[in-house]
Amino acid sequence: MKDYIEKRAVILAEYIIENNATVRSTAHKFHISKSTVHKDVTERLIKINPALAAAAHKVLDENKAERHIRGGMATREKYKKKSSFAKKIDA
Repeated sequence: MKDYIEKRAVILAEYIIENNATVRSTAHKFHISKSTVHKDVTERLIKINPALAAAAHKVLDENKAERHIRGGMATREKYKKKSSFAKKIDA
């Protein structure tokens, strides 16, 4: 594995742990794809630093368990905004 990939995997994992970040937000922050973040943190990092990989995996598991709640809240806000916009138009 190339050095820059190993360094990137460590940096991504540290960012995820420190910020309780999702794969999507990490990818956005570092301007790389979600699949790259996921592969770096779940596959490559285990070979580089198993303890860091386990800590990052724990955060990702928590995010995965909570994603249906976040999705529901986002949908609720979306329709709340549509509803308030419709009331402004009718008024």
